[in-house]
Amino acid sequence: QVLLVESGGGLVQAGGSLRLSCVASELTFSDYYMGWFRQAPGKEREFVGSISRGGGITDYADSVKGRFTISRDNAKNTAYLQMDSLKPEDTAIYYCAADRRYASTISYRTESRYNYWGRGTQVTVAS
Repeated sequence: QVLLVESGGGLVQAGGSLRLSCVASELTFSDYYMGWFRQAPGKEREFVGSISRGGGITDYADSVKGRFTISRDNAKNTAYLQMDSLKPEDTAIYYCAADRRYASTISYRTESRYNYWGRGTQVTVAS
């Protein structure tokens, strides 16, 4: 059973930084495209960013572009979300997700693209 576990969340002041990690197990990590999503209180879960299997292609939501950076270390089965210049509106539960399918027309920005999800880690940005 594929398992994704996020960590690194917490409370930070506006303008600060956090780095989230997503450790994957029971899979060949390099076979999986990875995504990060977030869900703020009272809102739907939304796309944050994604990274290709080899790490060469990244994509970001406009709301985080230039502030967040996604990376991965396939040798450590880990994906990262570096979050800088955090704003109160970044407060949310952050989830990582994994997708192994090569042949799909569903965008990596869409939740349904991903087969596996972590349980999330809370990020709170104080103003």
